[in-house]
Amino acid sequence: MAVPVEITRRAIMSPKPDCDDAVGRMVPLTVFDRAATDGYVPAVFAWTAQAAPANTAVVDGLLATVARFPHLAGRLGVDDRGRRCFHLNNAGVLVLEADAAADLADALARPDISEHIDQLFPKADMYRADEPLLHVQLTRYRCGGLVIGTACQHLVADGQAMSFFYAAWATAVSTGLAILPSPFIDRTTAVVPRSPPSPAFDHRNIEFKGEHSPSRSYPVIPMDRIKNLTVHFSEEFVARLKAHVGARCSMFQCLLAHAWKKATAARRLAPEELTQIRVAVNCRSRAKPPVPTDFFGNMVLWAFPRMRAGELLSSSYAAVVGVIRDAVARVDAEYVQSFVDFGEALERSGERLTATAAVAGTAYCPDLEVDSWLGFGFHDLDFGGGPPCAFLPPVLPLEGLIFFVRSCTAKGGVDLFAALHNEHADAFKQICYSLD
Repeated sequence: MAVPVEITRRAIMSPKPDCDDAVGRMVPLTVFDRAATDGYVPAVFAWTAQAAPANTAVVDGLLATVARFPHLAGRLGVDDRGRRCFHLNNAGVLVLEADAAADLADALARPDISEHIDQLFPKADMYRADEPLLHVQLTRYRCGGLVIGTACQHLVADGQAMSFFYAAWATAVSTGLAILPSPFIDRTTAVVPRSPPSPAFDHRNIEFKGEHSPSRSYPVIPMDRIKNLTVHFSEEFVARLKAHVGARCSMFQCLLAHAWKKATAARRLAPEELTQIRVAVNCRSRAKPPVPTDFFGNMVLWAFPRMRAGELLSSSYAAVVGVIRDAVARVDAEYVQSFVDFGEALERSGERLTATAAVAGTAYCPDLEVDSWLGFGFHDLDFGGGPPCAFLPPVLPLEGLIFFVRSCTAKGGVDLFAALHNEHADAFKQICYSLD
C-alpha cells in the first residue's frame, strides 16, 4: 500500500497581472505548439526538511512568477477564425496542498515508489474547457520535507521554456520576490514566416500525421508489459564513456549512442532490422535569426538517426555518434524556416493536422524516443534552502521512451529514466555499464 497522501487545500489562484494590456488577448498557437503533445507533462522534485521552503513562500513566489508568464494563467480557447488560441484571461493556476503520512526518506525508499509519485502531482481533465494550464501540488511530509509536483499543458511550453519558469520561480522565492526574471513571450516575433511562405520539406508527413506519413506504425500493448527503470551514470562513468567515443562529442550524444546500443542489444533485434531514434531538437539557436533562449513557448522539432541493428552494434561509438550528429545537423536554419512557412501555409488553408504524439501503451520497439533534460538545471533548483534531493520520474507510458536528467544526488552524474518491454528491461540493466 502506497504512503497515504491527503489533499488539505485546493484553490484556483490568479496572480496580479504584470501587464494589464495583456489580459484578455487571444494568442494563436504557433505551428511548433500544434506539433507538440496535446497533454500535460508532470515534473516532481523533492527537498529535505533542511532545504524545504515554507508553503506560503512557494505559493507567493509562484503567483509573482506566473504574472510574468501570462500563458500559464490563461486557458485554451478558439478565436473568431476557428483557430486554437491561448486566452490570456488570467483565470489562474490550480494549487493543491497535501500532507503525506510518512517521512520523506522512508517514502522515497519504498519499493512502491512509483505508486507514491503518482499521488504527488495533480491530474488534469483534458476534456474540461476551462482546465487550468498549470497545476501545482505541494506535499509536506512528517519530517518537514517537501515535494513540489507540477503538471503543465505541453501546448504552452516545451522543456526548455518550463526549465526557465522553474528557475524564475525558485529565484523569486529564494530572494523574497526581490528578483523576478521575465521570459521572452512574443510568439509573433519568434515565429515569422517568409512572404510568400515557401516550405521546402514534407512537414505534413514528418511532424504531423499526414495522409502519406512515412512514420512507422507502432502497436499498443497493455501497460503492465511496460517496465520503468532508472539507471545512474556516475561522473566517472560519463568521463570513461566520452573517452571511449574518442571523437569530440557532447555528453548527450555519447549517452544517446550508448543507450541506443544497449537497448538494441537487450531487444535482440535481427541484424538487418532498422532501428531509429526520435530525438527532440531545440530550435531556438538554429533559427535565423536566433530566437532568445528564454523564449516561453514551444520551439522543438525532431531528428531521426537510423541504422540497421547489426551495423549499430558492430560500429564504433564514434561512428554511432556521427550518425546522431548528422541527423541532428539536418534540423538547420533552412529546415526550421521551412517548418515555419509550412505553418503559415497551413493557417491560410484552414487545414487542421494531428501531431505525431503517441498514445499511452505505444510500443516503439525496435525504435526509441529520447529527450535530453541535461541542460534544464533541475538539479540546481534552489528555493532558498538548497537544491532538491531528488527528481522523481512519473510512470513513463511509452515503451522505448528514454530521457536523461542531471543527477540530484551525485555531482556530475546523470540519471537515465526509461520504459522498456518487460522482456528487455532486465537485460538492459545487466549490460548498461559495459562499454564493449
